[in-house]
Amino acid sequence: MNTAALRELIQRAHHHEAASGQLARHLAAGQLERLHPSIRLPSQDALGVLTRFVTAYIEQVPDVLDAASQVAREAGIETQIKPVLKVAEQFFLQPPALMEGHEGLDGLLDEAYLAHRLVEEVNDRYMTHLGQPLIPLDTTVANLIAHQLIGEPFANQLDEAVHHAVEGMLDEDSFTQASVRAFRERLSDPHTEEAWQRWPCLSRQLGVELQLDQPRAAS
Repeated sequence: MNTAALRELIQRAHHHEAASGQLARHLAAGQLERLHPSIRLPSQDALGVLTRFVTAYIEQVPDVLDAASQVAREAGIETQIKPVLKVAEQFFLQPPALMEGHEGLDGLLDEAYLAHRLVEEVNDRYMTHLGQPLIPLDTTVANLIAHQLIGEPFANQLDEAVHHAVEGMLDEDSFTQASVRAFRERLSDPHTEEAWQRWPCLSRQLGVELQLDQPRAAS
């Protein structure tokens, strides 16, 4: 994994944002008003919280890929997982043509969404077969919020790109190996559970919540 290159790319995007303010302008230009009512932001400094959420969502990608790579290596399933993680890495370093012309942190939100969704797809497959995700970081809500910020139909196109990227990479045979069965037994180890508690829900950590079936306040 070449996550050092990802971190360098993110740092350059930070410099771009400092000079242009592009992300802040994009979020301020009606994004708050267009958010689905289930996305709850603090009443104080909502724009600041949303900006920090996007920044952290992007910055989390190299950490997530490094963690997934390490867990896969320890579990003896690196051969199956590394190609998927390399696809997520390439989404950043060589984004698909449909994202051409996107710059700065605003543009990296698209790449970050692709990478996080790819890892989420891998986690879903591990949940199905092992009852536990490959890595413990819960990005489901964060991905839903990012999907909303990116907007449809473009976010749906990105989801389709993720689907095509993972299709066929993790088949049923990938989960029948002895190394995977041994890994499943280690998932219930108290040390594993303790280590995973250090990975809180990303969106909750940043003060952004998704409240489903939340009744609207009376006007």
